[in-house]
Amino acid sequence: MKTPELSVVIPVYNEEAGLNALFARLYTALDALALPYEVIFVNDGSQDQSATLLANQFRIRPENTRVILLNGNYGQHMAILAGFEAARGEIIVTLDADLQNPPEEIGKLVQKMHEGHDYVGTIRRQRQDSLWRRKASRAMNQLRERITHIRMTDQGCMMRAYSRHIIDTINRCGELNTFIPALAYTFAQRPVEIEVAHEERFAGTSKYSFYSLMRLNFDLVTGFSVAPLQWLSFIGLLLSLGSAGLFILLIVRRFIVGAEVQGVFTLFAITFFLFGVIILALGLLGEYVGRIYQQVRARPRYLIQTVLETSANPPSTSRPS
Repeated sequence: MKTPELSVVIPVYNEEAGLNALFARLYTALDALALPYEVIFVNDGSQDQSATLLANQFRIRPENTRVILLNGNYGQHMAILAGFEAARGEIIVTLDADLQNPPEEIGKLVQKMHEGHDYVGTIRRQRQDSLWRRKASRAMNQLRERITHIRMTDQGCMMRAYSRHIIDTINRCGELNTFIPALAYTFAQRPVEIEVAHEERFAGTSKYSFYSLMRLNFDLVTGFSVAPLQWLSFIGLLLSLGSAGLFILLIVRRFIVGAEVQGVFTLFAITFFLFGVIILALGLLGEYVGRIYQQVRARPRYLIQTVLETSANPPSTSRPS
């Protein structure tokens, strides 16, 4: 089987309502590129008929299609990592299955890769998300850049292209919790960002809840920087100096003014504030310790139930989907 030049990795989780539309647009767009390609669908433990639809598509286009069925739901990034380990192309593109990023935009990423870039990030043009999602994303982008110094204008867009050497490097990393675009950015030598179109979801709702988004940003911040721990040390130093100053002030007032109880509620407020800082510090330390705990157990990041693929026929760029 001829080695594909382009690999498209698509994680799938409960997307049965939009998969047929994805197939129709995706293969048409890739056929138009006139280069050898493969599409790797990674079913992340879907509970609907997604796995059946992927199997049917494999039977229709076996020369261009590979399907990885995971035995459970491991999350979007673990599903993408499973696709990365299976990908054979020199250019690897990640794409969500919800059609918010049009498959027709893949050609733009491939063109930039042919210009010599090893990482192509994307910026959603006229983003079709809710107002709070856009505002929250902008705020997290700014916070993440300050903490990690990783510059990604739109961290939430998973439509990105990576070179072969970056994917090989990512595959050698054994991290259990990571954020793939940021991890790839740290390895890139010639990164670039381009604008791509953005559409409303074809069907269904976002699989990311508010809690999932918070967890993802915790992974991003704690996985690429120890700055939060350094901030806690700095805050602790300031609080210690402030406490020492307050203690000296109270001692002086004791000798000058005498015993007084008017400031007892102020002391209570200061005490509760310090308790809050301590609890926050313990929670943040727990994030880092928890990561260490998960890493040293060395459990598999995911388990593959089966892989649908064939090596009998060379890839085609002309058959309809």
